[in-house]
Amino acid sequence: MSSEDDLHLLAYACLQQSDVALKVADTFRLFELEAQGRVTGKNCTEVRSTPEPGRPDKPVLIHQHDVPRRDLGNEQGRAAFIHAICHIEFNAINLALDAVYRFRNMPDLYYKDWLQVAKEEAQHFQLLSNRLNEMGYAYGDFPAHNGLWDMACRTEHDILHRMALVPRVLEARGLDVTPGIIHRLQQLQDLKTVEILELILREEIGHVKIGSRWYMVLCEQRELEPIATFRLLVREYYKSPLREPLNHQARIEAGFTEQEIWELTQPFR
Repeated sequence: MSSEDDLHLLAYACLQQSDVALKVADTFRLFELEAQGRVTGKNCTEVRSTPEPGRPDKPVLIHQHDVPRRDLGNEQGRAAFIHAICHIEFNAINLALDAVYRFRNMPDLYYKDWLQVAKEEAQHFQLLSNRLNEMGYAYGDFPAHNGLWDMACRTEHDILHRMALVPRVLEARGLDVTPGIIHRLQQLQDLKTVEILELILREEIGHVKIGSRWYMVLCEQRELEPIATFRLLVREYYKSPLREPLNHQARIEAGFTEQEIWELTQPFR
């Protein structure tokens, strides 16, 4: 990577990289270049629609309703489950890179925030991929779905929609379900995976908080009431409210209000 290149061009190159190891390495490198002040340009490149980011031939993508149920009680089922989380983290790298590439004329802190997210998602991917290797499997060995990237495509036209619906709905859902997964894996004595998921949970709170921060900034800029706007966007993009239980404490730490958390579970009006 040239130190003279445009930030968005570099982010796009990472986003389109199909080799997993290179995508991770390039993401780390871009984070370091920006942190060292060696990325010199912004807003110099055309914004392109990205219906499909760079990804390897495997895993095979199927509809999320067709993903087989995974039995954590046996090693193959547990490996398939870890693979599913690994794939989420792979998509999360692309989502963070796309947030850097796609949305222009934002404050420098915005780009620093999302490069930090991209770096940490890449680290999460590495940890889970390595765990799969320890179990005799590899990323790509099981089918996966593309739900996270589908929402990236649906929200590419508006940064406020992206901040509301990707970090504050889809990624925040991980805050709700991960404690139960950790508890189940503790019962199965899979402490290596537990340690990884505990780290991911802590850092994902920070990622959702970054989404909350920029959602609030954008609402203020557009003179929109944040809670009512969030409710309208959730209703526009989803057919039904979220299912409980929600992780209230983690969501509060991630920038939600108690009213928002309550409204997420209420029938649409």
